[in-house]
Amino acid sequence: MSDQAIEIDGLVKRFHRTEALRGLSLTVPRGSVCGFLGRNGAGKTTTIKILMGMLRADAGAARVLGFDVEDPEASVAMRKRIGFVSENKELYPYMTVAEMIHFVRGFFPGWRRDLEERYLKQFELPAERRLPKLSKGMNSKLQLLLALCRGAELLILDEPTEGLDPAVIEDALQAVVTLAAEAGTTVFFSSHQLAEVEQIADRVCIIENGAAVLNESLDELRARYRVVQVVFDGPAGEAAFEAPGIERMDASGRVMSLLVSHGVDGVVEQARARQAVSVDVRPVSLKEIFLETVRAKA
Repeated sequence: MSDQAIEIDGLVKRFHRTEALRGLSLTVPRGSVCGFLGRNGAGKTTTIKILMGMLRADAGAARVLGFDVEDPEASVAMRKRIGFVSENKELYPYMTVAEMIHFVRGFFPGWRRDLEERYLKQFELPAERRLPKLSKGMNSKLQLLLALCRGAELLILDEPTEGLDPAVIEDALQAVVTLAAEAGTTVFFSSHQLAEVEQIADRVCIIENGAAVLNESLDELRARYRVVQVVFDGPAGEAAFEAPGIERMDASGRVMSLLVSHGVDGVVEQARARQAVSVDVRPVSLKEIFLETVRAKA
């Protein structure tokens, strides 16, 4: 059995003259919580639809839990081991909450009744209310319950918290990270909310223009990237830095801020050699890494 829950190799997908995926390659290790990031139109939803068998790639290959996503005979077995929440979050409007749960439960032999009871209570879902009467937040929490309770090895979540209020988002995120910790479930989720990704992910994959530009452990990224803020006696713009690892330099008055991906000690030494008044080194946020990565590839 492969150590990778998701393996993507050179995926290409075109819609008429638009190339949504341009040789996308990435891997998601089993047991990880991977944030799938990119700007609007970068190819995130197209990728997820290919993984779920909802679209066919024009070239390349993808395997999910060891199954070839292009193999129709493996499709049912693969889907039984995946929990999926789409960005559209559509359910059957004629059912109640209880009826919807009962309906979905029948398709999954590994359904977790204990989790069903936990999330019905935690999410405060009204069992007898018809689905059209649910608020957007309640609808999203029901979708999440249906995915989490399947006993799935892999959760694929496409913008699961889009448009939700902060309290609902916190409930959803805590449910996902608790299940991942307790059951070792792999989680692959796309989101525009970088703070949410940073809160629960241990790995990030960033795509830009249909190709992966970063696929790495979040701890490794945090350990590697630093912001170095240097203060000079005179205008900072006159102090040029050429040390390896500098990704960006921004000067304002006497202060220069440098985003460094490696070799931070060399940057600090160069700043001191230029008679800096002070040198401060701090960790970076995922937002800073994301913005620099997509800007560099734009």
